[in-house]
Amino acid sequence: MWVWNMVEIKIVFGSSENMEEIPDNSVHLVVTSPPYYNAPFDFPGLFSSYEEYLNLLRKVGKELMRVLQPGRYACFVTQDVRIEGKLYPIVSDLIHIMVHELGFEYQDKIIWRKPEGYIRISRRSGVLIQHPYPMYYYPDNIYEEVVIFKKPGKFDRSAVPPEIREKSKISISKFQAEKWYLSVWDIKNVLPHEKWSKYTAPFPEELAERLIRLYSYVGETVLDPFLGSGTTCVVSRKLHRNCIGYEIDLELREIIEERLGLTTKSLTNFIKTGEEDRVEILVRPDAKTLRRKLREEINRKLENKGRKS
Repeated sequence: MWVWNMVEIKIVFGSSENMEEIPDNSVHLVVTSPPYYNAPFDFPGLFSSYEEYLNLLRKVGKELMRVLQPGRYACFVTQDVRIEGKLYPIVSDLIHIMVHELGFEYQDKIIWRKPEGYIRISRRSGVLIQHPYPMYYYPDNIYEEVVIFKKPGKFDRSAVPPEIREKSKISISKFQAEKWYLSVWDIKNVLPHEKWSKYTAPFPEELAERLIRLYSYVGETVLDPFLGSGTTCVVSRKLHRNCIGYEIDLELREIIEERLGLTTKSLTNFIKTGEEDRVEILVRPDAKTLRRKLREEINRKLENKGRKS
C-alpha cells in the first residue's frame, strides 16, 4: 500500500460528477476548491442557476463518499459569493449537502485570512468613505473558509508502518512558529499579477501543503475533484503523495503540464517526470473548453468597471 519513493499522478479531463476511474474506498484525502458560483471575476455565467451549482456539489459529494476511505477527510476551500448585490450562502449550503444529505460528519472549519492589503477587485468599503452615514457599510472580504468533513468510520493508526509514520512526521517547530494550531491561518494569497492567477482562482501552495501534511501519510492518495491549475497535484507530488485530479476545462491542460514539469509525452499519455514518478493524462468525451470564454467575459466586466470608475 505505502510506496513512498514513487509518485503516481493521474489527471482526468472530464466532470468529477462521475469518477468511474477511482475504485471504492481507495482515496485517503480530498483537498479541493469548487468553482465559486458565477463569481464575477472568476467564473461569470458558468452556471445557469444556483440550484445547478448546488446539484454539482451534490453529485461530486456523492462520489467522494464512495471513493474516500472510512474515517478519512475531505477539505473544501470556499466562500460565499456576492453577485449583483445578492449574497449566496455557499458555505452553509455545502455543509447542509455534505452532512444532512450525503452523510459526512462535520469535522472542523478553518479561516484562511489573507493579508489586509489584499483587495482583488472590490472597493466595497469605499462606499462608506463617499457616504459616511449608516446603511452604507460594505466590508471588503479578506478571508475564505476551509470546511473539513469526515467520512464515517474509524482510521486505524496502528496499520501505518513505522517507517511511513516517521516520514510523515509533522515539524513541531513549523507547527508552532506558523500557528497551525489556530483555527485562523494567515497565508498569503496568489495575487492577480502572479502567473497562475490568470488561468483560474488558485489557492496557495502553502494552504494545500498544510492540509496534506495534517491529514495524510506519505505514499497515500490525495484527490482533487476541481483541479484548476493543478496546485493539489503539484504539492502532493512534492510531499510524496499520489494524486488524482479531475478538471472539466481542457484549456487548463497546458498550464497543469507546465506546473508538473511535463515535457515529453508518449503515445499512451504516460509521462516520466522523475526517476520513478509517473503521470497519466486521460481526456474524456465530457471535457469542455471554458477558459477562453470565461476570460473574454471577465475582460468585458473589467472594461465596463473601468468606464464607470
